[in-house]
Amino acid sequence: MKIAITTSSFARYSEEPLELLRQEGIEYILNDIGRTLTEDETIQLLQGCTGVAAGTEPYSKRVIDALPELKIISRCGTGMDSVDAGYARTKGITVCNTPDGPTVAVAELTIGLMLTLLRQVPHQDRDIRNGVWKKRMGNLLNGKHVGIVGLGRIGHAVAKRLEPFGVEIAYHDPFVDDKTYSKLGLDPLMDWADIITLHCAKPENGATLLDLGRLSLMRPGSFVINVSRGGLIDEKALYGLLTAGHLGGAALDVYSKEPYEGPLKDMDNVILTPHIGSYAREARIIMETDTIKNLIGALHSGE
Repeated sequence: MKIAITTSSFARYSEEPLELLRQEGIEYILNDIGRTLTEDETIQLLQGCTGVAAGTEPYSKRVIDALPELKIISRCGTGMDSVDAGYARTKGITVCNTPDGPTVAVAELTIGLMLTLLRQVPHQDRDIRNGVWKKRMGNLLNGKHVGIVGLGRIGHAVAKRLEPFGVEIAYHDPFVDDKTYSKLGLDPLMDWADIITLHCAKPENGATLLDLGRLSLMRPGSFVINVSRGGLIDEKALYGLLTAGHLGGAALDVYSKEPYEGPLKDMDNVILTPHIGSYAREARIIMETDTIKNLIGALHSGE
């Protein structure tokens, strides 16, 4: 029995996930390309594999049809946007993910980005490195209105960590009814918030959630953060509103196309990180171990 592991940094910080495979006598092959695989590369790597410890590479109908021996897709992470899970199940493929592992890591990154944006830390770091001693005036997180789009595991973890900062919290989530925080429609939330942070899946039709119209609803000088899914924000519209000075800043960890090569790189009031939401050592070990446990469990259940 053979499985593929497609996340390029798998087991870098602990051998425990691989040891679980060795104990079960399961052969594994690794992604040695060092980045997210394309459809063709996924098909090529997974030939003859019964299961995959999957990253964010695509599992479209085309990919699934090209891999008739594939029985388990065990996603290392939460997001399932790259997997046509419904079609996979019609082909008898078990699909699972690791929703708990990245929660704390993504929540902490979100809080860090908020504080970093508000106090303009990267801008002042760059100034000093360029020989400029300039004290930029920032803003407090205390007293701000923070709008959370998606109050699932990660959104709720963000809310709990915000409470000690003395912020007002509201959220939009059609699938959650949490009496702890105010629930608003998406458009009213955009108009109410000083900071919008996204922790939701993409719409089923794949449409952009925050287009020019919705972003324009935000208060002058407000901030938007996306550590959730690429494509949730219209990046061209975001660039335009930042350039015009309507928005105070943005922090993005995910993009419509990765690696990101767009004009937001040239914006002084934008923080860009390379999809590192779950990239805390402790979180990665938990995620990878859970991924392999899910895979082994599914393999045993199908015997």
